[in-house]
Amino acid sequence: MKRLLTLLAVICLASFSAQAQDKTAVKYASTITPQDMKAKLSVLASDDFQGRETGTPGQEKASKFLEDFYQKLGLQAPVDGTYRQKFSMFQSDWSDVYIKTKSGKKVNGKDIIFFGNANMAKELKLATVFVGKGETLDNMDVKGKGVIAMASSREMLEKLNASGAKAVFIISADDEQFTQTLPRQARRALLSRLRFDKVAAADESMVFYITKAIAAEMLNSSADKLEAAASNPASIKPRSVSLKVTEKLKELKTENMVAFLEGTDLKDEVLVISSHFDHIGQNEDGTVINNGADDDGSGTTGVMEIAEAFAQAAKEGNKPRRSILFLNVTGEEKGLLGSEYYSEHPLYPIEKTVNNLNIDMIGRVDPDHENDRDYVYVIGSEKLSSHLKVISEYANITYTGLNLDYRYDDPNDTNRFYYRSDHYNFAKKGIPIIFYFNGVHADYHRPTDTVDKIEFDVMAKRAQLVFHTAWILANRDQRTPVDREDDMTYNR
Repeated sequence: MKRLLTLLAVICLASFSAQAQDKTAVKYASTITPQDMKAKLSVLASDDFQGRETGTPGQEKASKFLEDFYQKLGLQAPVDGTYRQKFSMFQSDWSDVYIKTKSGKKVNGKDIIFFGNANMAKELKLATVFVGKGETLDNMDVKGKGVIAMASSREMLEKLNASGAKAVFIISADDEQFTQTLPRQARRALLSRLRFDKVAAADESMVFYITKAIAAEMLNSSADKLEAAASNPASIKPRSVSLKVTEKLKELKTENMVAFLEGTDLKDEVLVISSHFDHIGQNEDGTVINNGADDDGSGTTGVMEIAEAFAQAAKEGNKPRRSILFLNVTGEEKGLLGSEYYSEHPLYPIEKTVNNLNIDMIGRVDPDHENDRDYVYVIGSEKLSSHLKVISEYANITYTGLNLDYRYDDPNDTNRFYYRSDHYNFAKKGIPIIFYFNGVHADYHRPTDTVDKIEFDVMAKRAQLVFHTAWILANRDQRTPVDREDDMTYNR
């Protein structure tokens, strides 16, 4: 019944939307233009910003760009007179990881790839056995030993873990391909994901990816003999292998960027408009830069334009009733870390945070909409509040006329986009959210995600929709109620 009433409300709104336009809102929404967006994004997604990876000089340049912009607008600096919510994270450096063979040390990121968590004070000598394809694993004693395997199924790894194997060495199926791709995997092998705590929460685990040639040296055998013994591993004698895994911990200092516009009679309630301004950076020698024009330079530019529109309205005597926090988070590409930090250390009480409108990629047209450019995916608008979707629909019908595509609200959608951007950390706190998204494309997380491929006319219209939705949410009498329950048990 509630869903039916929601649909009826939207139909009724459509019948008088043209007459119901707020001319003041239209005036300030019109300041969000393709030209202004291109000017801002051309700076934010330029090579000078080096792909804006969290904790790098390129991300710091992006922080300064946002800081200067918000200061110029005259928005409040809410963190001790600054626009920076500073915090530290920690990253494990696995450069001091190796396996010893008769030809010398095989080093992580150069010869082998290590995944796991351990920290040894000295070198470990480990009894190691060959299990081939694992067909006879049930009959083998691997507790406390190293295990060299020619297969890497999840089932096998779980079985080895349950059997108490100390370390697992997975042989690559193609030595040549392994060697060719290793330089591109080196950064991932050497540096683990960022975390907030100095001590890793995970239990000790050691998994190594190695070539057949290295496995053969470890077992004093040959690649051909290992292949022949894949189904009869008992023919390969166990050996002792020396290895070392040392965790070097690096502290990485970074910040979310925040700017605040105080409201009037409802100023204690806060609407958060967010994007992430980090991206995935560049390769080791700086020859390839991932500029992240769409992801999420487009969303960050959208937040900047919306902030500029509200700031102009405020200067001309049209401040919103509720306060607005413009939030550009870092660490999204590392696991939604910046928004997680904000949600756990909010500048304004979570219980007074009425909504989060999150913009992550609004500058492109995905393959499913090549003949329907005026669209945007709207995700999560009715997960927690039945009212929020109605307000969103009303804003669109009244002002922008986009095709609002809800396909990713399907609980069975395998992409799970609802759990993959910064709004999720607000939703977990019970705050109704909307996530605006243009869908993925061939340039996603690639160096080809550049400004020249952005469709600024569509991008501007999407940002105007967010502005109009924010204008309504910031000025209506009642905050959107939380009247629906969402299943937050999905593990990203």
